[in-house]
Amino acid sequence: MAWDPIFWLIFFVMNIILIALTIYQIVCLSDLEADYLNPYDSSSRINSVVVPEMVVQGVLCALFLLTGNFYMFLLTLPNACYNARLFMKQQHLIDVTEVFRSLDAEKKYRLIKLAFYLVLFVVVLISSLICFIQPINSIE
Repeated sequence: MAWDPIFWLIFFVMNIILIALTIYQIVCLSDLEADYLNPYDSSSRINSVVVPEMVVQGVLCALFLLTGNFYMFLLTLPNACYNARLFMKQQHLIDVTEVFRSLDAEKKYRLIKLAFYLVLFVVVLISSLICFIQPINSIE
C-alpha cells in the first residue's frame, strides 16, 4: 500500500513523543526526590503531560487498528485499557499531598512504561524499515 510508509512515519513520531513525555515525568520525579523541585511544581509539571500522553497513546492504538496492523494494536491495547481505567477512576493525576509517599511507586510505574515504549519503539523502527526497504527491493 502506498500509504504504509507515511503511517509508519507517523507511528514512529508518536512513539518518540511518548518516550519523551515519559522521560520528562521520570526526570521530574527524580528532581523531586533530590529536592530540586517542590511537590507542587513537580506534580503540576507531571499532571500537565499525563493526559496528552494518554491521548497520544490512545490515538496510536486506534491508528494501529484502523491501518490493519492488528498485532501492533494488540500489543498496545493493554496499555490503552489501563490508561482508560486510570482516567475513569480519576487516578491518573499525582496528588500533591501524597507525592512523597508514592514516589517510589510512581517512578517504578513510569520506568515500566518507558520500557514498554522502548520495546514498542524497536518494533516500530524495524517494521518501518521493512516497509521502506520492500519497495526498493521490488524495483530491482
